[in-house]
Amino acid sequence: MKQIKEDKKTTFESIKHIDEYGNEYWLARELQKMLGYKEWRLFSAVIEKAQIPCSQSNNSINSHFGVYSKIVKAGVTTKTIIDYHLSRYACYLIVQNANPKFEAVALGQTYFAIQTRKQEISELEYSQLSEDEKRFYQRNLTKKGNYSLNQAAKDAGVKNFDRFHNFGYKGLYNGETADDIAKRKGLRYREDILDNMSSEELAANLFRITQTESKLKRENIKTESNANTAHYTIGRNIREVIEKNGGTMPEKLPTPEKSLKELEKEKRKQEKIGVE
Repeated sequence: MKQIKEDKKTTFESIKHIDEYGNEYWLARELQKMLGYKEWRLFSAVIEKAQIPCSQSNNSINSHFGVYSKIVKAGVTTKTIIDYHLSRYACYLIVQNANPKFEAVALGQTYFAIQTRKQEISELEYSQLSEDEKRFYQRNLTKKGNYSLNQAAKDAGVKNFDRFHNFGYKGLYNGETADDIAKRKGLRYREDILDNMSSEELAANLFRITQTESKLKRENIKTESNANTAHYTIGRNIREVIEKNGGTMPEKLPTPEKSLKELEKEKRKQEKIGVE
């Protein structure tokens, strides 16, 4: 567990294998240990759950969950056990369906949520962005994420979307609503709070957005009340993960000096001057 706390990315990447064709894969038995599952029967049940959304997304289960058997030593005898060659996508689905009470699972969910939303650019490219460029990038992802979340919330029976989103904020921000956050940040009336967040704060909200959408779909939630509760629970869980890892609570993160809209306005002005 200590190793996972120190570097969850390195830990996951360190158990990656490469086949003779250069394809990456992970072994389910190794992932089981990394996530903290002591019994294979419990972990295999998680794998079965993860195969459902894989199939529903019209992806081949065999391509992502390649089952095979291998012989291992058990004392003085040998026995045959089942294992899987997992794709990165399969690992993502497994972590999403695993028990978040395991600290390694919660950390893994954070890792995959961020990684799957960075597919448009490489890790190196992202690391080389300035803070404001990271803000623009994360803000674009939250816009896309909120659109998908609203669709999932609508299917779940949500009609009051402001109230629905406030449940998520309350969970993540220890009871604060969107209006409370705006007032604390000293924003003008109707000014977008997401445009006034650092890249770190936006990433926390992106995690809240993607995980809530996943929960609504995975658990087939169909009432507005249950959808609101799910959003609050996800927000609260993310807050607990941040706390466990010694991170800064989102309400304690500094508000950038300029909103993204102000930065966009300045950029357009500079471009106009350049043209003239």
